[in-house]
Amino acid sequence: MRAFTEKRLLVATHNAGKLAEMRALFAPYGVEVTGAAEAGLAEPAETEESFVGNARIKARAAVEATGLPVLADDSGISVDALDGAPGVHTADWAETGSGRDFRMAMERTWNAIQATGKPAPFAAQFRCTLVLMWPDGHDEVFEGVLPGQVVWPPRGAEGHGYDPIFMPDGHDITLGVMPADLKNSLSHRALAVEKMIGAVLA
Repeated sequence: MRAFTEKRLLVATHNAGKLAEMRALFAPYGVEVTGAAEAGLAEPAETEESFVGNARIKARAAVEATGLPVLADDSGISVDALDGAPGVHTADWAETGSGRDFRMAMERTWNAIQATGKPAPFAAQFRCTLVLMWPDGHDEVFEGVLPGQVVWPPRGAEGHGYDPIFMPDGHDITLGVMPADLKNSLSHRALAVEKMIGAVLA
């Protein structure tokens, strides 16, 4: 495991909320964090069939464009009854041609589950894979998995994406109902980040 001793890091995201989260996490270690939008980077095509593969695509493109160490992630929801779908295609299931519609994506997911004829509960996992890549091409991979189940109808207006239909194990509310501080403490991304910090920064 390679320790992260650099003072600058590019986070390969155009999501302002995710960037702010990473800035706060790295600040105690004296690391200056910048985002893909600030660096003028386009989002590369994600052509792999695995979370780690797509995260590496994003990391490698940003490293080659900037020469900085890069943190990239890929995440999504995997439903056991659907053999792991939508998985790496989680965001694709929400595409409409004029932006992403996650209400439509949640309905598509639920209808697909019902079409299998399998009984509840419908086990699922939110998965996040982080790839931390250095300019020499070396990378370290960290994965976070939040187990739970898909429920219907959608509940709550907090969070984003598929949160309103995902109930984490050990809880009786969906991520869409859960207060942000609680969700952020147990999320798949939080678990992956915690592993990364413990391995390369602590």
